Amino acid sequence: MAKDTIRDFSATASANTDIQSVNVDENCAASGINNAIRELMADLKDVSAGTVALETPVADSFSTDTISEKTSATGVTIDGVLLKDGAIGSIASAVAAHLTSINGGQIGGSRNLITNGNFATAQRSTSETGVGGSSGYFTCDRWRIDTGNTAGRVTMSQASITDLAGFATALKLDVTTADTSIASGEVFRVGQRIEGQNLQQLAKGTASAKSLTLSFYVKGNAAATYVAQIKDVDNTRVNTQNFSVTTSWTRVELTYAADTTGTLDNNNANSLEVMFWLHAGSDFTSGTFASNTWASETNANNYAGSNTSIFDSTNRELFITGVQLEIGEVATPFEHESFAETLQKCQRYFYRVGGEIDGLGNYTGGIASGVMYGPTTATIMRPNPVTMRDGPDVTFDDAVANYTVMTSRTTNAVTAVGVNSSTVSTVRINVTCGATSNDGDGALLRSSRAQSTVSVDAEL
Repeated sequence: MAKDTIRDFSATASANTDIQSVNVDENCAASGINNAIRELMADLKDVSAGTVALETPVADSFSTDTISEKTSATGVTIDGVLLKDGAIGSIASAVAAHLTSINGGQIGGSRNLITNGNFATAQRSTSETGVGGSSGYFTCDRWRIDTGNTAGRVTMSQASITDLAGFATALKLDVTTADTSIASGEVFRVGQRIEGQNLQQLAKGTASAKSLTLSFYVKGNAAATYVAQIKDVDNTRVNTQNFSVTTSWTRVELTYAADTTGTLDNNNANSLEVMFWLHAGSDFTSGTFASNTWASETNANNYAGSNTSIFDSTNRELFITGVQLEIGEVATPFEHESFAETLQKCQRYFYRVGGEIDGLGNYTGGIASGVMYGPTTATIMRPNPVTMRDGPDVTFDDAVANYTVMTSRTTNAVTAVGVNSSTVSTVRINVTCGATSNDGDGALLRSSRAQSTVSVDAEL
């Protein structure tokens, strides 16, 4: 085949035996070489002038971006993404779209300021009924109910879920007693408190203050509107935003402006609260709702506007999971971690021991060990599994008679207990039992049934 144009040239050198019918094969005449070079130069000139087009690339061999050139004032668009001096926000969505591989990998850790945001651990209980009469921690670790003056009640539980990819558990609030005659001082909310020393990177109260993004998955039995609030406890400042609930899982993403007023204390006390407001009376609804605005807290503004009361019907349910609070304006994928990591973080604030059953079905759970220092008295020492937030409160969750002390090869019922001391690292308990032992004999404090547990609590 004659090689009449550059398009006809072969990628195999030995196949190129002519240039526009000029013989350049082996043993060709010297004049053929001269003439072939001249023909080639003419072809290259045609390509340069645009009178001959080069071959179109093979499909899928490579791709190109579409670049739309604009004036310097409007920037340049590449594949629909505007690039412009100083317009960082205009490409935020494009950057966020490419963060998944980073956040899902090993270099994306320690973003979430919330602990147990997927409600994986529930050391106290997996389900409690009649919640709403008092404030406190009832089921999933680190998640607190704050309530006041309402007759409404819920069953609060760690729910197993199968309809949200990547999540196995959620917090479920199931209304069992409605409250439609709402008194002025009523309130019901669920949230988490965070230590100030874990928040210094926010630079709150300075010119370098950082914005925060709160994200979570939520669904209910019917449409609803609630409020997600971030509260600076140290300076009594709040920032509130509404969010909507449907009957399907929805990821809510709320960005809260940086606050240059009020620094956070650098200690182990409660400095910041994330709260989901679900019900309130006129003391909290009669003001003006200002979305995404930091201000000194005014009670009347907290739940103002057309918000739903979770206690409007006993049909009302709320599920929430994947709660994440992070620095910045982009809601990144939820930061999953191992169960062991989550449990260890939660044990800084609370842990419970005892009540375990052995392979034979016997309650032999060892709570702690120590020594006898008299015929009927033992000193029991319990190292905490992690450094706790503060010296904890220690509670025997069952009647003392349902605990035993094993010493001198005998098991003896406990008759009295007392916490001698508790520190961030160790708990010391004095136990009186029906033993007859010698000073220095070993002693093991045990539970005799499932309810015979000991709770160690340093929660905020």
